[in-house]
Amino acid sequence: MKKEFSTTWKASKLPRKQRKFRYNAPLHLRKKFVSVNLSKELREKYGKRNIPVKKGDTIKIMKGKFKKKTGKILEVDLKKSKVKVEGIQVKKHDGSNVGVRLQPSNLQIIELELGDKNRESKFKKKIEKEKSGESK
Repeated sequence: MKKEFSTTWKASKLPRKQRKFRYNAPLHLRKKFVSVNLSKELREKYGKRNIPVKKGDTIKIMKGKFKKKTGKILEVDLKKSKVKVEGIQVKKHDGSNVGVRLQPSNLQIIELELGDKNRESKFKKKIEKEKSGESK
């Protein structure tokens, strides 16, 4: 398989070419692959359904062994498209604990980390547009 990234990946519906795109995609595009659904309250507040996850966001696990548990995001691995969550660990055979890497599709954001100015400004713009639309 060619390890070259193709910008024309959208032109094909073939699953093998879509898989190839995801495998060879550069990191700045892989950020979209770690998008997580927002809770109902956040959807109504910000007018978005999902958003790329960031370190510090509080999430709830929706599927799998750790279903219904919540925690803060410790690490986002763009190369593997996985997320590590605080308090979600498995005991190894030698007795030590190791953090579990979860798929973002199985998570839901409960609380956003708005410490980043760029991220915060995106949401403020959306809220301001809605308010100006309602006042007219």
